[in-house]
Amino acid sequence: MSEFLLDTHIFLWSLLMPERLSSDVAAELENLDNALWLSPITTWEVIILTEKGRIELDRDPADWMKRVLDTFPFSQAALNHDVAIKSRKIELPHQDPADRFIAASAMVYDLTLITADAHLISASNEFSVFPNR
Repeated sequence: MSEFLLDTHIFLWSLLMPERLSSDVAAELENLDNALWLSPITTWEVIILTEKGRIELDRDPADWMKRVLDTFPFSQAALNHDVAIKSRKIELPHQDPADRFIAASAMVYDLTLITADAHLISASNEFSVFPNR
């Protein structure tokens, strides 16, 4: 069994655009033996992306997220003080707080981050990454 933390775009692609997932990532997400985790930062990002018009959902983003979280068995990678501290110690080429919190969550909870984000993939010496390629 593997434990994966989904980056926000991977989460969205898995539900809205599964054709964007590599066959390896799709197989891991479909494997019922794997545990899938989600950060509350992903919920925050989905709402912001909807407000900015970058994604369209069939309902209010908060309601959409609640429905998804009630339907799919994601474990919550809760934000805590360890995650906040670790988020400032990660070597990333940018200061994006969402990426920092998601990467820190992968580190603190010892999860493998599924991402297509080149910045996060390049920092994979600090945490485990399963790239969407």
